[in-house]
Amino acid sequence: MLGYAFMGRAHTNAYKKIAYTFWPPPMNVELVHIAGRNEEGVEEAARRYGYSKHTTDWRDIVNDPDVLIFDNGGPNDQHLEPTIAAAQAGKHVICEKPLGRTAEEAFAVWSGVAETGVKAMTAFNYRFFPAIRLVKEMLEDGTLGEVRHFRARYHQEWLVDPQAPTSWRLNKETAGSGALGDLGAHIIDLARYLVGEPSTISANTVTFTQERPGGTVDVDDAFDAVLQFEGGALGTLEATRVAPGRKNHMRFEISTTKGTVIFDQERMNELELHLAGTTPGDRAQGFRTVLVSETYHPYWENWWPHGHMIGWEDSFVHEMEHLLSAIRNDTPIGPHGATLEDGYRCAEVADAILRAAQTGERQTISYRELPR
Repeated sequence: MLGYAFMGRAHTNAYKKIAYTFWPPPMNVELVHIAGRNEEGVEEAARRYGYSKHTTDWRDIVNDPDVLIFDNGGPNDQHLEPTIAAAQAGKHVICEKPLGRTAEEAFAVWSGVAETGVKAMTAFNYRFFPAIRLVKEMLEDGTLGEVRHFRARYHQEWLVDPQAPTSWRLNKETAGSGALGDLGAHIIDLARYLVGEPSTISANTVTFTQERPGGTVDVDDAFDAVLQFEGGALGTLEATRVAPGRKNHMRFEISTTKGTVIFDQERMNELELHLAGTTPGDRAQGFRTVLVSETYHPYWENWWPHGHMIGWEDSFVHEMEHLLSAIRNDTPIGPHGATLEDGYRCAEVADAILRAAQTGERQTISYRELPR
C-alpha cells in the first residue's frame, strides 16, 4: 500500500473485510508492506492497520518479493512512476483516480502497465455501489430505454472558508487540477460507464479564493460543463468544493425514453425511479423510492437481511473483491471494473474541460490507442 491517509485507510479496511463479506474469499489477504512520506506517520499506520513492514520509500515495496498487489493511494503526482515500476516488477496494480494529472500522464501509466501483462485497475469505487450497478443493469436490459439526458453534480463544502489552509489538493504540480480531478473524475467516469463516450464539451472553471494560508491556489474550486454523447444524449456535469451545507453530495439523474432514475450518494442505498405508464396507479404516476437491499439486488447476497444498510466504505470491499477475483480467475477487469484505459479516457475528458474553459470554445473529445 502506497499512502496511509484517507484512501490508504479505506482500501486497507476493504482488504480486511473481504473474508467475512465474500465467502469463500477469492484470496486470503495478507497486509505486507505500507509506504508513506512521514516516518512517524507510516510507522503508526503499519501498527494500527496491521502491516508487517513499513517504509518511506515506495521502491522498497516494488522490490519486496512478498508483495503480489501494489495498491497506489498516494497523491496524484505519485501515480505515474510507482504504478509502472510495480507492474514492471510483476505486481498487479490498482491506482486511485485520477490516473494521471493530465491525459498525457494517464496515457503513460496505461501504456507502461499494459506492456507488462499484469492485472490493472483504476479505483473508481462508485461503480461498485449496489444502486449504481442496478441502474447499469436497467439500462442494459432495456427497462429504462434510450438515454436522453445525463445530469450529474458532485458538491462538497470543505473549502467554503477562505481561511481554510492550502494542501497538496490545491497545488497544480501535485494534484493536476482541483474539483475537476478530485470530484469531477467520478462523475465523468459514471457518465462513460452508464451512458457512453462523450463526443463534444464546453465548460467553465473558477477559482474563488486564490490565496489561502500556506500558499497560492492554482487549481479550480469549481467547474461546470455541457456535453453531448456519441449516442446522441445530452449531459451536464458540475463539481465544487465550496457549496455550503454539502458534505459529499454526488447525485445524478438520467432521463430516458421510458422513465427517469435518480441516485444520491448521501442516500446510497436508494434510487428514485419513475417508469412511465406503469400500473397500478394510472392517476398517480410519479417517482417511487426503491430501497436497494434485496438479495436479488447487486452484491446484496453477501450482506445482511433486507433493510439493514451498508455504507460508503463497503463499495471498496466490492471493488477489491473484483480485483482479487480477476487475478485468481484471470478474468477481465472491465466492463464493470474501471481499467487503466478507463482512467486514461476520463483524463482526456477532464483535459477537454480545461481546454474549453480556457479557450471559451467547444472541444471535440478524442482518444489515443495503444500501439499494436
